[in-house]
Amino acid sequence: MRFQIHVTPRSRVNELTASQGEGVIRVRVTAPPDQGAANEAVLSLLRRRLRLDARSIRLVGGATSRRKWVEADGLDEAELWRRLMEPE
Repeated sequence: MRFQIHVTPRSRVNELTASQGEGVIRVRVTAPPDQGAANEAVLSLLRRRLRLDARSIRLVGGATSRRKWVEADGLDEAELWRRLMEPE
């Protein structure tokens, strides 16, 4: 499953918010966008929220952009949104 996220680096908190109605996934991370630190923080947050191991999720586009494409193995769209919308 491939999906798009919007990332805000250097935030005050690490946070993931999703709106299925708008089809938007926003990820805020405290890490700066230096040498891939923010990208790694984003993937780590997504791994925990989606309950996936490191090999099952990867960044496939937008490494230097705020809009990024992520690919997750073992999820369909319904399961992706179900996991994103679950309370933490």
